[in-house]
Amino acid sequence: MKHIESRANPLYKQLYKWQSSAGRREEPILLEGINLCESWLALGQQPKYAIFDIERVGQPQLAALIDQLNPDVCLTMSGSLLGNLSSVDTDQGVLFVAQPTIHSIPEKITESIVLLDRLQDPGNVGAILRTCAAAGIKRVFASAGTAGLWSPKVLRSAQGAHFVLKLNEQTDLHALTSALAVPLIVTTLDQASDLYKTTLPKHAAWVFGNEGQGVATALLTRADIRIKIMHDRAVESLNVTVASAICLFEQRRQHSSDK
Repeated sequence: MKHIESRANPLYKQLYKWQSSAGRREEPILLEGINLCESWLALGQQPKYAIFDIERVGQPQLAALIDQLNPDVCLTMSGSLLGNLSSVDTDQGVLFVAQPTIHSIPEKITESIVLLDRLQDPGNVGAILRTCAAAGIKRVFASAGTAGLWSPKVLRSAQGAHFVLKLNEQTDLHALTSALAVPLIVTTLDQASDLYKTTLPKHAAWVFGNEGQGVATALLTRADIRIKIMHDRAVESLNVTVASAICLFEQRRQHSSDK
């Protein structure tokens, strides 16, 4: 394994540059920790680089990762150097540099999808991606103004969901609606039906909007179905991550017997 000894190393400088621009879709992404690295390998793909803490490579979980890797991609460095590339305080001794697939937008959308309209909190975005994967959603489109889908905080929150989803960022969601062959559903309090009294289509495009402003007016106008989640008045509204989970799993429940 190649060993990097100092910050002056040209490859280390490149790695630090990628860490500094983490979340920009045109750059490679950094996967921190054993869980995300295992999820990447489960796709049958090799990382661009696999970087290990030289003092911890003998640990069983790290050794198991190394056994699955092409030796040419493996690097070691001190824990302090590796820590400078990490965005978390407690690293696990491994970091992958990877290049995800960029997915094209289909001309006609016939499956259930989720549209993220200017969601700004990375924790919310990551949790929704994880919910989508659990609910059987395969595609997610994010508008400009949404937290970077591949940013470190979103990656950690999604816990590997990225690798079973087809993701598109910086999408003009209103323009995307012209490709829909399924109903567009928005969550709103205005002129909306009770979720639990609404017969939901088997396939739909769900829009979940900005934490404070909700769904953009242009998408509200385009909506085929408007729904709201009835809840106790003790709280003003539900967090968007909770609302998305309720909606997606209610759709899944209604069609659970479909073949």
